[in-house]
Amino acid sequence: MSRSSSAYHHGDLRRALVDAGTALLEEQSPTNVSLREVARRAGVSHAAPYHHFGDRGGLLKAIGDGCMRDFLDRQEAAAAAEADPAERLVALGEAYVSFAAERPHAFALVFDPELCPPQDPSPERAPLIARNEELLAECVAAWLTHRDRGPEDLEALATAFWGTVHGLAALVGEGQLDRGQVAPALHALVR
Repeated sequence: MSRSSSAYHHGDLRRALVDAGTALLEEQSPTNVSLREVARRAGVSHAAPYHHFGDRGGLLKAIGDGCMRDFLDRQEAAAAAEADPAERLVALGEAYVSFAAERPHAFALVFDPELCPPQDPSPERAPLIARNEELLAECVAAWLTHRDRGPEDLEALATAFWGTVHGLAALVGEGQLDRGQVAPALHALVR
């Protein structure tokens, strides 16, 4: 198959490769995702991913960007569905944990420090991370206002809530907690 007919067949070969890699990620950890298998699933030659991503790391970064977008979308939708500030914060935390439980390999890829260094995210990932941090800060700020507390503790409380929710996600992922225990724990925290 020529390069032109392959591009024509897929319409957007880059997107087809990311989609194939994302589907593969639902079945196995990021460490087991190979360029060859992604190419096979996308129906292209094993060399095709190299033309778009350079190497396996480039492909995993692109897949991780999509996973981060999905992670953020899920949290935004959950938070938007609640009017009460405490319930909004709980919904945000539940969405975070649900994503980690339902898509553990995607969650691992989102937080992989090798592919997305915490202090140096890619230009594609940086705005997604910033929006996620803003969403958390907005939810915590609304909760503080609702509790007649000022913004002086906002950053510390947002960090504490993120740490709590991330810890709950890890515990659920490891089978140490049942997902049904998350909402009561978060409700107890915000009361």
